[in-house]
Order: sequence, then C-alpha cells, then structure tokens
Amino acid sequence: MSERPGAITFKGNPMTLVGNELAPGDAAPDFALIANDLSEKQLSDFTDKTIILSAVPSLDTGVCDVETRTFNEKAAALGDDVTVLTVSLDLPFAQKRWCASAGIDRVVTLSDYKHGTFGKAYGILIKELGLLARCIFVIKDGKITYIQLVPEVAEEPDYDAVIEAAK
Repeated sequence: MSERPGAITFKGNPMTLVGNELAPGDAAPDFALIANDLSEKQLSDFTDKTIILSAVPSLDTGVCDVETRTFNEKAAALGDDVTVLTVSLDLPFAQKRWCASAGIDRVVTLSDYKHGTFGKAYGILIKELGLLARCIFVIKDGKITYIQLVPEVAEEPDYDAVIEAAK
C-alpha cells in the first residue's frame, strides 16, 4: 500500500494519503459501503448512471455540510442519469440524522465505518487523522473520468468543474 506524504493539507499542515493514487481512465475500485438503513451497497448498485462520488471527512463539519447541501441542490438539475454519493466514516445513524435535519433528498450518503477499505482503495485515507480526504470522483460505465482532490481539506471543491465533468 503506497503512501503519499504531503499530498494534501489540513489547516495548513501536510498530511499523508494512504492508498494508490487513481487517475482518470482507471477502473473505479469496487466498494462495500453501508447505507443509512444498514444495508450494504457496492459500486455495481449505481453503475447504470453517471456517479458523482464525493468523499468527505465528516458530515458534522461546516465545509462537509456545505458541500453535501450544494451537491444536493445541483443534483436536481442533473436529471435522473446522475447519482450523487457522499461517503464518509460517519456512522450510518449520524448520516441519517444529518440528512433528515439538512433536508437532503438527492444525495445518497454511505459510510465506510464497517469495512474501512474505501479510503485505501481510492487512495484518499488521511493517515494522520483516520478520515477521508475531500475528493470527488466522476465515474461513468465503471471508469473514473474525473478526479478533484481538494488540496486543503478545510476548503470547498470547485462545484462547477465537477458538474461539467458529470454532464
């Protein structure tokens, strides 16, 4: 398993990402993530659509909250051919509570708490924090077509670039 020291920062401090770096054109690694109803979801459950896969450290933080709400709003304009998934290490119970209080109805939240393999498979596990880096992958037909690794975890992604890549 490779490590990439200084690949991102968290509040200005260099952080190490664990896992092999992915690139556009790579096959999207399969995953086993837990939905809010405690069912297990795999990549194949969503491959009939374009996927915006947004990894965040925790929905209970300000930037992750804004990011997920923004993708929820933008998803409405993308139509039924695009699915937005937000993945974190938050427990499914916390994700469900957060979605209900935030009025999230277009983003599917998934948790990596049980298996803890998603972050390494996608190369975005922050070694020092045990959290996921802020990164967005666009996946079409099982292939990664776009990646936006946000260099500073405490900053928002470029939403317009992600939406354009998903079209």
